[in-house]
Amino acid sequence: MSVTVRSLTGAEIADVLDDLASLRIAVFASFPYLYDGDAAYEADYLREFASAPDAVMVAAFDGERIVGAATASPMQAQKAEFQAPFAVRGLDVARLFYFGESVLLPEYRGRGIGHGFFDHREARAREAGATAACFAAVIRPENHPAWPAGYQPLDAFWRKRGYAPVSGFMTDLAWKEHREMEESPKPMQYWLRTW
Repeated sequence: MSVTVRSLTGAEIADVLDDLASLRIAVFASFPYLYDGDAAYEADYLREFASAPDAVMVAAFDGERIVGAATASPMQAQKAEFQAPFAVRGLDVARLFYFGESVLLPEYRGRGIGHGFFDHREARAREAGATAACFAAVIRPENHPAWPAGYQPLDAFWRKRGYAPVSGFMTDLAWKEHREMEESPKPMQYWLRTW
């Protein structure tokens, strides 16, 4: 399987939003997100993402098929609750890029594609004048009943990329998990890298 990774912007993103929605629903269904995907929510969320200035979607293609994707856009384009931990500490969100989802089908993992996702998003952030990038990752306790045997969080990979969790920089994001009747808030930890 030969995979190519490239950045998409503007109308190129709009053309593949259905592919990204399908990937998000498929990949986030697994631990640690356990997301019970909703096509209507995906359409609204992704339309909002695609309209952000300087937004980028980094896509992994196996031929014409998108098998993975990662997104990024300026923090100023994010919801207020995502900006709040930075703004209340007086940090300039205008110089910060937010890295959204990074989703890759399981059979394509372990080939360096994740590094490509970060490389492309960091390049876009620098082009837009950002001096730092961040993302938020769900927090799951090790005694969580759905924790799979042998599961390894991505912390070591993120640290290797120069990111570190920032103490006290948390937010909540609500989504519906499998076996939930409705959305519930999940704690999210911010990871940050400056350059």
